[in-house]
Amino acid sequence: MNSNLTSVQQRALCSELEGRVKLKLLFKASIHGFTGAAFHQRCDARGPSISVGYNSSGHVFGGYTSAPFSQTGQYVNDQKAFLFTFKGDALLKYPTTYSNYAVKMAGNSGPYFGESLILMNGGAAVHSNPGQYYTAFTPAEMHGNDLQLIECEVYQVEESEELEKPWRPVVWLSERRQKLMDSVSTYKPLCSSVSRVRVLLVGPVGAGKSSFFNSINSVFRGHVTSQAMAGCSATSLTTQFRTYSVKAGRDGKPLPIVLCDTMGLEESTGAGLDIDDISSILKGHMPNCYQFNASAPLHSESHGYRASPELKDKIHCVVFVLDACKISIMPEKLEAKLTAVRRKANLLGIPQLALVTKVDEACPIVKDDLTSVYKSPYIKDLMQDASARLGLPLSCVLPLKNYSEELELHVPVDILVLSALLQILRFADNYFDDVTDRANNCDTK
Repeated sequence: MNSNLTSVQQRALCSELEGRVKLKLLFKASIHGFTGAAFHQRCDARGPSISVGYNSSGHVFGGYTSAPFSQTGQYVNDQKAFLFTFKGDALLKYPTTYSNYAVKMAGNSGPYFGESLILMNGGAAVHSNPGQYYTAFTPAEMHGNDLQLIECEVYQVEESEELEKPWRPVVWLSERRQKLMDSVSTYKPLCSSVSRVRVLLVGPVGAGKSSFFNSINSVFRGHVTSQAMAGCSATSLTTQFRTYSVKAGRDGKPLPIVLCDTMGLEESTGAGLDIDDISSILKGHMPNCYQFNASAPLHSESHGYRASPELKDKIHCVVFVLDACKISIMPEKLEAKLTAVRRKANLLGIPQLALVTKVDEACPIVKDDLTSVYKSPYIKDLMQDASARLGLPLSCVLPLKNYSEELELHVPVDILVLSALLQILRFADNYFDDVTDRANNCDTK
């Protein structure tokens, strides 16, 4: 079952509860049925819980109770119960005012919050009576006066515990950061005709492709920088094909890697990066600073088109960049575009891996302590989800936190960034090995 609640909404709800918690989807009316019997079958004795209603007006609303549901027909005392609705991403909360009547364990309906709000009250309908045992709300604000549900979900609230041992061991020390920096700085491509590895960053709008370059640059500059345009926007802030070099310090020599940044992929047809342009980039035809045009991809007559690209002009590794907070709600059309990119890279023998960004925003455990990223069951689930959606082994999926709000460097952030960068270089080695093997086989024949 896929959750209709966005990651932002889930975090807003969890922040209202005690401790570090996560939500587990128990019931989804569109699958199990808009009946009290279906609700109780899956949700009884599974508290605490959050119940959420959705209507065609776009309202998301419901209630929380720490008491487990049952079918006794009795009211239950719950001082922690509250109703809520969302205004954009902002949570509006209405606490119980008479806790003795906070929740009724009615067997013939869905979640029953006092007499103020009843979800699935006789099918896909809502009963609403502001001010009855809860802080008064306006019907327009709560549900837009739309009492017909298109979906109802119930989530169990679970303690979000760390794993006893990290499922990938990492040393989070300054010495490890320096060792990673040295490994990247001294790397040399296996093919003598190539001085720097070319890496293509691909992903949805706002996933953090440009921010990844900025983070690498920050690590080697010794302070937070923002050379590539990055930020929040509904459409891609990157409109040109840009190649970025990183220097080992302000006056240092260039590192053996070039990051190729592109427009973000978008769900809509004819928007964002065109798949045909991906082919041109992978094969080395696209010039630097080429202005993307979704309605007219690069062709052989375009200005700067490389008709006979050399090995050094081609892409040696493809990196998919995904937002941890949006993986679970990735649109099918966007997923299909990522699959199309995978297919083109596979045909050219280009290795691929994925970076799951914003892990700190996705999980409260990781937000409190980034070094817990491999102890978080939630982050592991997200990475497994990314692995399944892209068709990549889990070993090819890495967690990442880019520099975004910080003014100073942080060792754990640097270690995740550098670990990802070193893995990219190792994957590029696989590409060069394959090129050499094919050349040798052809010479033998």
